[in-house]
Amino acid sequence: MAQDSDKPSATDKGKGKAPEDPPALNGDAKQSEEKDADKKANGKPEEPAADEELSEEDQQLKSELEMLVERLKEDDASLYKPAIDAIKNFIKTSTSSMTAVPKPLKFLRPHYDELAALYDKWPAGADRDSLADMLSVLGMTYGNEEKLETLKYRLLSKSDDLGSWGHEYIRHLALEIGQEYQNRLTDEREVGDLTELALSLVPYFLSHNADADAVDLLSELEMIEEIPRFLDENTFSRVCLYMVGMVNLLTYPDDVAFLKTAHDIYVKYNRLAQAIVVAIRLNDLELIRQDLDSTDDVALKKQLAFLIARQRISLDLPTDTKDEQDIFECLGNTQLPNHFKTLAKELNILEPKVPEDIYKTHLESGRGSSANADSAKHNLASAFVNAFVNAGFGSDKLMLVEGEQRPWVWKTKDDGMLSTTASLGMLTQWDVEGSLDTIDRFQQLTEDTIKAGALLAYGIVNSGVRMEGDPVISLLSDDDILQSPKPINRLAAIMGLGLSYAGSNREDLLDFLLPIVEDSTQEMQLSAMAAVSLGMIFVGSSNNQVAEAIATQLMDDDRQKQLKDKWARFMALGLALLYFGRQEEVDVILDILKAVDHPMATPTATLASVCAWAGTGAVLKLQELLHICNDHIEDKEENVGEQLVQSYAVLGLSLIAMGEDVGQDMVLRQFGHLMHYGEPNIRKAVPLAMGLISPSNPQMKIYDTLSRYSHDNDNDVAINAIFAMGLVGAGTNNARLAQLLRQLASYYHRDQNSLFMVRIAQGLLHMGKGTMSLNPFHTDRQVLSRVAAGGLLTILVSLIDAKQFILADAHYLLYFVVTAMYPRFLVTLDEDLKPLTVNVRVGQAVDVVGAAGRPRTITGWQTQSTPVLLAYGERAELEDDEYIPLSNTLEGLVILRKNPDFEDNK
Repeated sequence: MAQDSDKPSATDKGKGKAPEDPPALNGDAKQSEEKDADKKANGKPEEPAADEELSEEDQQLKSELEMLVERLKEDDASLYKPAIDAIKNFIKTSTSSMTAVPKPLKFLRPHYDELAALYDKWPAGADRDSLADMLSVLGMTYGNEEKLETLKYRLLSKSDDLGSWGHEYIRHLALEIGQEYQNRLTDEREVGDLTELALSLVPYFLSHNADADAVDLLSELEMIEEIPRFLDENTFSRVCLYMVGMVNLLTYPDDVAFLKTAHDIYVKYNRLAQAIVVAIRLNDLELIRQDLDSTDDVALKKQLAFLIARQRISLDLPTDTKDEQDIFECLGNTQLPNHFKTLAKELNILEPKVPEDIYKTHLESGRGSSANADSAKHNLASAFVNAFVNAGFGSDKLMLVEGEQRPWVWKTKDDGMLSTTASLGMLTQWDVEGSLDTIDRFQQLTEDTIKAGALLAYGIVNSGVRMEGDPVISLLSDDDILQSPKPINRLAAIMGLGLSYAGSNREDLLDFLLPIVEDSTQEMQLSAMAAVSLGMIFVGSSNNQVAEAIATQLMDDDRQKQLKDKWARFMALGLALLYFGRQEEVDVILDILKAVDHPMATPTATLASVCAWAGTGAVLKLQELLHICNDHIEDKEENVGEQLVQSYAVLGLSLIAMGEDVGQDMVLRQFGHLMHYGEPNIRKAVPLAMGLISPSNPQMKIYDTLSRYSHDNDNDVAINAIFAMGLVGAGTNNARLAQLLRQLASYYHRDQNSLFMVRIAQGLLHMGKGTMSLNPFHTDRQVLSRVAAGGLLTILVSLIDAKQFILADAHYLLYFVVTAMYPRFLVTLDEDLKPLTVNVRVGQAVDVVGAAGRPRTITGWQTQSTPVLLAYGERAELEDDEYIPLSNTLEGLVILRKNPDFEDNK
């Protein structure tokens, strides 16, 4: 009867559920609320309703289970084993839907506490262990969450056959192990039994395609380095893919531990191309050299050298044999101009373009900028546009002209001549041998600005290239130049060295540049440029000698007055670049800067901190930076340092979030708030940060927003938004962006500065006639190029006050873009490095981390023959198995090997 009387009240409660919800929060109603929750959790009322509601089969099962439980309560110990075995058998053989609790578990529910009490009464032995094994499974559904009873009884049971209870049980147990591990760490208790149990679950996960669960469990217990011993040929690649994919979501030092473990696994299974990519991400030169030396396969060594060269890492290798010379050439990018021109020929774009082809002034809605057509500033803009558009092609119609026509350099004046002459380096990009004679001709002219431009051109053309003999270092480090009485020549040589040897970590360059940093009698401009060049050369190396020299200058009493100079920010940038991607290593320098009593100390610390965490997506750092942007600062001269801090914090948001898609979206949303509520110094940095988060990746949501900002009342915001539009579309020829920029050229046709920036943006958009990328992420967006990101950051730091630098006389700083320029091509080569044409499918990349089976890695593909252009987010796959790629990623220069097992079915 009790059950009958219960039934109507439950029904009534269901009818009146909505009004009864709020009172259930009162203390009086707490018990009924808990009962309801209990019922809901199990999908059914606490006990089955009246017997007549059960089918005959269910009633029989219920009766048998109750009878078996009764047997366990009796004193006859001989009944225990068969009774427990029978109950286990019922549980293991039961079937159930995904949403319902299996019936044996449901019918055993009322007896859980009795069975637990039996365990406490029984003497130690096999029966007690077997009971604990069963209680562990029952605890999964009925145990108290806080008591972690599944784990409690699992540790008390001696059974090893965990897999027989099924996948859901193993996952639940892993979850409780993780919770208990954290509890014990907090209480400083021993965790040995937990780690032992966790390791016993790993083989089960791996054999049931639950690689992610295995990695997550070991990650939770901080023992990921244990996973290699459980892997085999079939499981290692999926596990490594998941581990490497997780790195962006981990904090230091877990991220490093994951990468090192993945690297060791790849080496163990002889996947050296994947291993070296991980070593490059770790920025561990010793590991990179070790991987390169660990194989005698010459073709594979060449491929590894291409991967290293893409990151601009400089290694000293012997060149005694023909093979060693080939590997050295691969490492030095010396064949890059030839491969690039092969692509250009294939695409039929060898014909040089002139700036007017880009401007299309006849489309500028009738208000064309004819008034400015021949001004020096307009001509300087055309020199940049010409350099960007024809970059790397080695031919143009303005500078590399023969006969009567005079080079464009004579149409500019003063410092404009320097930047115009330097454009020679970009036009002949990477082709050092083919360009030296041309640049030499300009070096012989009498004008100092042209001579300086030629020096800078040497540095630009050699950027990212290493060749035997290294002619550029002797040209730029000549004493007559570095100690010249003419500052402009010294400046160009210093910047040229920084661009030429960015990322090389060459110790011999310290002798030339450190004295310039340390000499407090020098102009701040020269010392600051030397600091930036050293920062680029030793980017991400945390070189103590350079860091100490720059930090000393920031603390030097003799420098205090000079540190108010506008160029002082580049001294700070040089220091920050040394710690690029070094994460917690930067803390030492931050502690030193806290002791410096000067307005430049705080901006330097902010810049160093954002560089150290660049590309990590570290959420706590992003929160710190947003907090900095909250402060209200009066716009006064003495507050310049604090204003710079906020501007750097905005750039830092992009720099840190750029490696991770979810973080990017969140940061873009924050930029909207900063534009609405931020101070002027924050607002002018936001467009730059939007450009930095998505270079060479024109997303409509970004460039439409930038297009709005390009008409902002604050001209500084507008100018930076225009540049950011160029940065976002760099090298893509995006038609919508081209149209927006043409409209801006009409809109700003009377404003020299804004129009100059529109032209620069147009040049960037059509960079390399649409074949280049400035995105610092490469190798399937796994690796962040420190050199590329450092170069882009240098330009953006100067643009925080564009009218003092780029739009004044320091426009040559735009050439730092060369550190990020790279063709966005796929060129396939045979083992002798000769071009090899094959068919590839090019489509949108699909993230297959953790996906079951063997999913497609691209979608919406088209079949093309190599060489091909790859847009941001695209991936290529070989059409058939005729060749085996020696690199895991089809991007850049890839060597193919004939597949001995291939059978042509045609």
